[in-house]
Amino acid sequence: MRRIPPRLAAVVIGVILLTSAYHRTNSASVMTEAANRFLASLTPEQRAKATFTFEDDERQNWHFIPKPRKGLPLGEMTAPQKHLAAALLSAGLSQQGYIKAVTVMSLEDILRVLEKGSGPARDPEKYFFTVFGTPSDSGTWGYRVEGHHLSQNYTVVSGKVVGAPSFFGANPAEVKEGPRKGLRTLAAEEDLGRSLIKSLDGEQRKIAVVSETAYKDILTAANRKAALDGQPSGLSASKMNAKQFEILMSLLEEYARNMPEQIQQAREEQIRKAGRNIYFAWAGGSEPGQGHYYRVQTQTFLVEYDDTQNNANHIHSVWRDFNGDFGLDLLAMHYRTSHK
Repeated sequence: MRRIPPRLAAVVIGVILLTSAYHRTNSASVMTEAANRFLASLTPEQRAKATFTFEDDERQNWHFIPKPRKGLPLGEMTAPQKHLAAALLSAGLSQQGYIKAVTVMSLEDILRVLEKGSGPARDPEKYFFTVFGTPSDSGTWGYRVEGHHLSQNYTVVSGKVVGAPSFFGANPAEVKEGPRKGLRTLAAEEDLGRSLIKSLDGEQRKIAVVSETAYKDILTAANRKAALDGQPSGLSASKMNAKQFEILMSLLEEYARNMPEQIQQAREEQIRKAGRNIYFAWAGGSEPGQGHYYRVQTQTFLVEYDDTQNNANHIHSVWRDFNGDFGLDLLAMHYRTSHK
C-alpha cells in the first residue's frame, strides 16, 4: 500500500476537521451570537427602536411593499453597526440567499433612476432590523429583516429555528439597460418554473394551468396565515414523469437552498415527506415576457411566485409554512412539553 505523504495527510485531515466543524454549526447558535453582537453595538435610543417583546403583535406584522416600518433601518446605523446588521442577515441565510437579499436591496438604486422620483422614495438603506425577545440558544425569541421586496422572519425555540415567511422580490426582474444590464436576481425561480410548465404535455397542462390570465400578485399576500381557500390544486407530482419530477425537485431545492443549513435541512425533510403528494399550478403565459404565476403546495408548505407587474418584469416569491409560519408549530410543541 502506498503511503500518503505527511503534508498531503495533514491537508486531508484539515479538510475533514473543517467539514466536520461546518456540519456541527447550529443555525440558532449563530443567529443568537449575531443578534447579541448587533444589539450590543446600539445606543439606548437605537435599541428602543430595534427591540420588542417576543409576544408583541408586531412580530407577525410583515409585508414586502415600500411602506413605513418599525425597527432600526440601515440608514440610521453607523458603519460598524451596518456590518453587524449584515452579519445578522447573513446568519439567517445561506451564501446563495444572502447574495439574493443584498442584490434585492441594491435594486432600489436602479428603481430610483428608472422612476426619476415619480414613485415612492427608493433607498437601499430603508431595510429594517427588529429583534423580538432576548436572543438565547435555549430561549424563545425571533428577528426580522424587512424592506421593499425582502422580508425574512425567524423564530428560535429551544435551539430550533424556523425561517418563514421568507419573501424575495425583484424589480426589475431583469435589468434592461445601464451598467448592470442583464442582471436577473431571481433567475432560477423563473427559469425552473417555466421549464416545468413547458415540459408538460397537453393533458397535463389542462390540469396544471388553473387560469389563462396570471394573477396580479401572490394570493396569500402578506396575510399572517397562508390560505388558498377554494383555489384549484393543479397537477399532482404523481402524474409527472421522471424528468418533470426532477425539474420540480430542482425548483423546490432552489427555495430550500436560500436558507442556512439547519433550515435548509428542515425544508428538504418536508419535501421528502411529501413525496409525490405535491401539486404544481400555473397561471398566465409560458413564454418569456408574458405575465405568469405558479405555486407549489403540499400539506405542510407553500411556494408562491408571480411575475406580472411592470410588463412582466417584476417578481414576487415566497415560502410559507401552513402551520409553522412565525414558529407557531414549534411554539405549540414547546408549550405542550413545558406544561406536561
